[in-house]
Amino acid sequence: MTPFRLLILAALFYIGYRLLRSLLLEQFKKKSSQEKKDSQVQDVLVEDPVCHTLIPKKQAIRLRKDGHTYYFCSEKCCDLFTENSEEKE
Repeated sequence: MTPFRLLILAALFYIGYRLLRSLLLEQFKKKSSQEKKDSQVQDVLVEDPVCHTLIPKKQAIRLRKDGHTYYFCSEKCCDLFTENSEEKE
């Protein structure tokens, strides 16, 4: 092989290496950005004041009383809370 052919082969390998490396880096960046999106907080957990169960805020039953919002896991807990608060008054 002549030195000119070796030089051309080396240049082709270098270009192929750079292309392959840029494609792999691009895929890695896409994966890491997707993982960041997936790891973001979707909802906040709130505690039921009756049974102390943690539930997602979006799924909780809300009761607004005396300027305060209470979150419940079920209608049953909400009813128990209102009954107990009425008895105290």
